[in-house]
Amino acid sequence: MRKKLITAGAALLATAFIGQVASAKSLEDILKEKGVITEADYKEVTKVKPFDYTLGKGVTFTSQDAKYQLSIGSQMQFRYTLLAKDRLPAGTGVSSKFEANRIKLNLNGYAFTKDLAFKINYTFTSSALEETFLNYRLIDEAQIRVGQDKVQYSRQWITSSGANEFVDVSMVTTAFVPRYDIGVAINGKVANGLLYYSLAGYNGSGQNIVRSANDNAFAARVAVNPFGDMPYSEGDVDQTKKPLLSVGSSFYRNTVNETASNTFESNALGYANATTGWFGLARSVANTGTTAQKAAQNRSLPGYVVESVDFNTFEVDAAFKWLGLFAQAEYYWAQANGQRSKTVANAQGFYVQAGYFVIPSKLEIAGRFGYLDPNVAISNDHQVDSQGAVSWYFDKHNLKVQADYTNIHRQGRIASSGASATAAPTDDQQVRVQLQLLF
Repeated sequence: MRKKLITAGAALLATAFIGQVASAKSLEDILKEKGVITEADYKEVTKVKPFDYTLGKGVTFTSQDAKYQLSIGSQMQFRYTLLAKDRLPAGTGVSSKFEANRIKLNLNGYAFTKDLAFKINYTFTSSALEETFLNYRLIDEAQIRVGQDKVQYSRQWITSSGANEFVDVSMVTTAFVPRYDIGVAINGKVANGLLYYSLAGYNGSGQNIVRSANDNAFAARVAVNPFGDMPYSEGDVDQTKKPLLSVGSSFYRNTVNETASNTFESNALGYANATTGWFGLARSVANTGTTAQKAAQNRSLPGYVVESVDFNTFEVDAAFKWLGLFAQAEYYWAQANGQRSKTVANAQGFYVQAGYFVIPSKLEIAGRFGYLDPNVAISNDHQVDSQGAVSWYFDKHNLKVQADYTNIHRQGRIASSGASATAAPTDDQQVRVQLQLLF
C-alpha cells in the first residue's frame, strides 16, 4: 500500500511539473521582465536550451556545455495513386492504391564538438538505413564524411524527398541515379556557399551492401551559386527576395560484376534496376522482335556474356528561384562498357520543371516534362512524362498536401517487354495525392 501511495504521489508531482514547464514562464523570463538581469545577461543564460522543439527538425536535446546535441524527428508521407493503363487485358487496366510511402526516423546532431556532426535516417517502409554518416568539419572549405550517404550525383536526387515540388522525383532522375552507398567523401562550402564540391569513393554495390570485390565507385560534384547560397530545396516557399541561381554538374563511375549472364552482383543500384533504371530498361527494350532480332540486340549489350561492366554517367543541372517562382532542369548521359564483350550501350534523358506560388507561400502550381531514351542505338524506345501539379503548404514543407497528374507516354518497344519494334505507343494516366508531415 505504501509503495502504491509513493508511486501515485510521484506521478502527481511529475504531472504538475510537466504542466508547469509547459505553461509557466522560465525564471530567466521573469528576472528579465522585472529588470533584475539585463538583455545581455538574458542572452547569456539562455543561449543553451537543454530542451527545444522546432517543426520540421523535431525535439532537440543539448548538453549544458553545448558539446553534445541530438535532434529527433520524423517524416511521414501518405499517398494515394490511381493508374489507368492504356493497353491491358479487359478488367486489368485500372489500379487504385493507398500506401504509407515514406515513414522515417531522423536523428541529427553533433558530439564532443559542433564540428563532428552525425546523421541517422531509418525508413520503416523498407526496414533499412538510409543516410547514416559522420561529418567532420576542419574548415568550411574542407570536411570529411564517412558512412552511408546519398551518392552526390544529380541535384534532384541530393534534395530531400521532403522538399520536392511534385509528389516524387522525375522518372528520369530515378533512371540514372546510383541511390545510396557506403564510402568516404571530401566536401566543402567555399565563400559562404558560392561554391560547393564533393569528391567521394564508395563501395559501388549500393545501399547497406558491403562489397567483397576490389572494384569501387567514384563520384564528383561541383555546384556554383553566383548570387549566394542556394539550398537544395524545390519550390520558392520562402518567397525569396533576391534571385538565386545554382549551376552544377556531377560525374559517377563504377564497375559492376556479373554472377551469371545478365545478373549483377547487386540489385541496389538505381541505374541497373530492371524496371526503372536506364540499363535495366535498355535490356528490356532489346527483348523485342523475332527470336533472331532479340538475340542480336541482346548480344549488342554489355553483360550478354558473364563479364564486368564499366558504367560512366554525367549530368548537368540548373535551378533558379525568386519571388515565388522556382525552375529546375537536368540533363543526363550514361554509358556502359562490357570488359570482355567490348560492347557499348548509351542512354540519355532530361527533365525541366517550373512552379509558381499563386498564393504566396501557400498555393503552388507546377509543370514538368521528362524524356528518357534508355538505348540510343535502338529506335521506338522512348518514354515521355508530361506532368502537372498543385500543392497547398500549411507550414512550408513541414506540412503540405500535393497532387499531380501524369501522362506517361511509352513508345512501342518500352511499352511492354517483347513488343515488336513497330508496336503502337501507350499513354497511361496517373493521378497521385500525397500528405506529408515533418516533425
